[in-house]
Amino acid sequence: MRAITQHRYGGTETLQLTEIEAPTPGPDEVLVRVRAAGVDRGTWHLMAGQPYAVRLAFGLRRPKFPVVGRDLAGVVDRVGADVTSFAIGDEVIGTANGSYADFAVVPVSRLARKPASLSFEEAATLPVSGATALQAVRQAGVEAGDRVLVIGASGGVGSYAVQVAAARGAEVTGVASGAKADLVRSLGATDVIDHTREEIDASGRRWDVIIDLAGLRRLSLLRRCLTPQGTLVIAGGEGGDRWLGGTHRQLGAMALSPFVRQRLTSLLSKETAADFATLADMADRGELRPVLERTYALEEAAKAIDHLVDGHVRGKIVVAP
Repeated sequence: MRAITQHRYGGTETLQLTEIEAPTPGPDEVLVRVRAAGVDRGTWHLMAGQPYAVRLAFGLRRPKFPVVGRDLAGVVDRVGADVTSFAIGDEVIGTANGSYADFAVVPVSRLARKPASLSFEEAATLPVSGATALQAVRQAGVEAGDRVLVIGASGGVGSYAVQVAAARGAEVTGVASGAKADLVRSLGATDVIDHTREEIDASGRRWDVIIDLAGLRRLSLLRRCLTPQGTLVIAGGEGGDRWLGGTHRQLGAMALSPFVRQRLTSLLSKETAADFATLADMADRGELRPVLERTYALEEAAKAIDHLVDGHVRGKIVVAP
């Protein structure tokens, strides 16, 4: 099969389109013929091996998994001996240790049925970014009537976070560039702050919940924009040093939270079949729609990742074998 592989950490120059043997599913796994695979920031971090902390789990000297990519949508091609919940021909979404390929092995613990209302390309954007958004909103305890600020509202996770919070009846304000304001409003935000023109504290407003998915804003600034007993969830933030990246803010939030009235938390998202199924149900009910900017061919995977890192993607992009 064809696959995008790498054998050393680095930029997209380390990626190669190669022919390798198709993987064989284990007892609790299925082999999926990949129809589309999402491009997310996590894919870049695993490719680059940065921050260096990721290498503790994914290979100290070289990538533990040579095939690039995490989330996917496709068709079940083969099932493991113990798999009873899926059959050959089922359309599915999930995450694999290498999805930029013609085939990928997916454990059933990270597999759900594809939403019928979405194309394969749209559905492939759900697992990683959608689950992160769902878990961030859930961790924040967002309820109807809450005032929620989503920082990074036009990005992959942010575009879903706006919709999930709005589906719960929250009043959502998104932070994005002015050029993407109409997009963010179309997703359910009642207001948009143009971060190129003003900072989030400029108006003096306060929110019950802040979901921080972009940038490296100081904790003091974020707390100033929270209500006295508000909740902060830091689930992103690119930049920082090569060792910890932007995680110093998450560590600072957890250390400070026990000593203040506000609840300051960080999110380490998990990839679970249950959350993927929830997202699929929301999509089929019309509560969630992917924002798909563009689809790249498999051989253009490096170009797709570079486009993501440039920071101008509206919503999500995918690679389609």
